[in-house]
Amino acid sequence: MKRVVSISIGSSKRDHKVQVELLGQQIQIERIGTDGDLGRAAQLYRQLDGQVDAFGVGGTDLDLSVAGKKYSFPQIYRMVSGVQQTPIVDGGGLKHTIERQVMQFVEQKIGDQITPKTCLVTSGADRYGMAQSAVDAGYETVFGDLMFGLGLPIPLHTLNTLHWMARVLAPIVTHLPFKWLYPTGERQSQVIPKWEKYYGWASVIAGDFHYVRRHMPPDMEGKVIVTNTTTQEDVAFLHSRGIRYLVTTTPRLEGRSFGTNAMEAALTALAGKGRPLSEDEIQEMIVALDYQPSIERI
Repeated sequence: MKRVVSISIGSSKRDHKVQVELLGQQIQIERIGTDGDLGRAAQLYRQLDGQVDAFGVGGTDLDLSVAGKKYSFPQIYRMVSGVQQTPIVDGGGLKHTIERQVMQFVEQKIGDQITPKTCLVTSGADRYGMAQSAVDAGYETVFGDLMFGLGLPIPLHTLNTLHWMARVLAPIVTHLPFKWLYPTGERQSQVIPKWEKYYGWASVIAGDFHYVRRHMPPDMEGKVIVTNTTTQEDVAFLHSRGIRYLVTTTPRLEGRSFGTNAMEAALTALAGKGRPLSEDEIQEMIVALDYQPSIERI
C-alpha cells in the first residue's frame, strides 16, 4: 500500500487519515499538524524520510509562483532540508493545473446563480492559478494579498498590478517569518472580522481556507466559497455564516477535503517515479482519475 504524509505547520486539531483506492492502488493519506512548530515539523520530515512514498508540505509553501516567476521561502526550505529520499511537494502543481480551471467549473455548474460576477481572491500570489481562472471566467476580481498577508488596506484590481506587487515585494516578504504572513497553529481557529467591504462586494470568495475564514464577517448570506482544505466543522461554520455553495478543488474523502499538497503527494506516490511530477504529468494523472473539483450546497 502506498503511504503519503502531509506534515503541516497548522493546527493538530485538523489531523486526519484515510485509506482509499485510486487507479487500482490502495493509498493511505495522512495529515499531521505541528501547531506552528517548524522544528517539530523538521523532525518529522527526517524521521519519516524513506518510510513513506511522498511528503506534502502543509500550512505553507516552498515557493510562490506568479506569472512564471518563482519566489522561494528560505525558512521553509530549511525546514525540509533533512529530506534525502522521499519526494516532497507543496501542492503548487495542482494549484497551476486543476485550480487554473476552477472558476470555469463553477460557471458551468452554478454560473446562472451567481450575480453579480464579482470575486475576492484572498491572495493571488498564493493561488495564482485560481486568480487567473477568475479573471478568465469574466469575473471582476479583487486580489487581497496586501490586506490578508500584510494587513494593509490596499486592494489590487488587475493581474498586472498583482505581477508588479510580486516583483517588488515577494523577494522581501518571503524572507519574513512565515507566521507573520499566514495563520499557523491555534491562530487558524480564530475568526476576526475585517475587510467587510470586500466580503460584502464579492459574490465569490476564493483562496486558501484559512485566509477565507480568518476575517469572514457574520453575514455571508448566499455567497460562494471556492477553496481547498475543509473539515466537517468548517462546513458547519460556513453554514452558520449563510454560505450557499462550497466548492473545493480537492475531493472530499470521508467528510473532508485534504490540501493541494496532500493530494499532489498522493498523485506523486501513485505515479511511482520517485520524484515530484511535472505539470504535464499531473494533468495526465488528473485525466486518468477523472479528478474534478467538488461542489456542495450548504
